[in-house]
Amino acid sequence: MSHTIVIVEDDAEIAEIVTLYLQADGFTVKHFDDGASVADWIKTHSPALLLLDLDLPTVQGSTVCKQVREFSTLPIIMTTAKVDEVDRLIGLEIGADDYVCKPYSVKELVARVKVNLRRIAFSQQPNATTTTQIAVDEDTLRVCYQLHCVQLSAIEFRILQLLYAQPERVYNRQQILDNVYHDYRDVSDRTVDSHIRNVRKKLSQLPIGFELIQSIYGAGYKYQPMPI
Repeated sequence: MSHTIVIVEDDAEIAEIVTLYLQADGFTVKHFDDGASVADWIKTHSPALLLLDLDLPTVQGSTVCKQVREFSTLPIIMTTAKVDEVDRLIGLEIGADDYVCKPYSVKELVARVKVNLRRIAFSQQPNATTTTQIAVDEDTLRVCYQLHCVQLSAIEFRILQLLYAQPERVYNRQQILDNVYHDYRDVSDRTVDSHIRNVRKKLSQLPIGFELIQSIYGAGYKYQPMPI
């Protein structure tokens, strides 16, 4: 796996400090001060992770995130001075895997980088889990049925994988948070709902005609296998 971290940050002082911390941990860093050429560079160089500021000159971070998600499941951590929950949800819904509000601890940011990279390394182990109904491919973060496949983001895949591993077991939102997030964050129930909504939308593109992830009123969510 590449050990290059891409930083897209227009504040030169912040970018320099984050770069020094990442380099001290052995990472190679590529810095952009705007979003104009980021997606093309990532497509060519295949870095390990993207640290993406939301507010950028020329091309906004949200646009860069969407561009990257068109061709890559690269882990994306968004950084921004916006602290409203709606802004966090927007970032997650357009494909970000993580969200850090400024001012942040650089040590915590580096810790989140490492956690996201460990998760990707684990998911890339050659161990695709299959059933007679759908195939959940850890190697590509895709879910397939017959000849049709949909691409999930890293965090969407982890949530589906959690539910899929124990069919019909009901997980409440806090249990999902505890099992999916291990990186010092404070996220709300709405974050889980947002990701579940995204997973359902993607699964609906498969020719199944059945709701695989079901809501249990007042309890949480479960994976329900298709009727035989």
